[in-house]
Amino acid sequence: MMDMLFALATAALILSGSAFALIAAIGLNRLPDIYTRMHAASKAGTVGSGLMLLAVGVHSGDLATLARALAGFFFFILTAPVSAHLLAKAAHQVGYSLSPRSVCDEMSDYEKRI
Repeated sequence: MMDMLFALATAALILSGSAFALIAAIGLNRLPDIYTRMHAASKAGTVGSGLMLLAVGVHSGDLATLARALAGFFFFILTAPVSAHLLAKAAHQVGYSLSPRSVCDEMSDYEKRI
């Protein structure tokens, strides 16, 4: 009974993680500029890889492996948004322009006021 529960939990984590990874891949290919692509990669990619990492931890059946998987998941959650923010800020300072479909550039408005 417990084996079936672990198998279902693992399957659900793998399917949801792969769905998020697919959404991130589609976002990287379809979105217009570097900023929206980074957003897709940092949000959906982080959740997708984190869920698949948790699936590995649940599938192993070992508490130590699950603890390492949880630590890796929290590492993903803590570092991906920070790195995406710093990359976007560096890209903006270098001069990568926004897509013409973007509504506003609050960062350039802020830089003009300073």
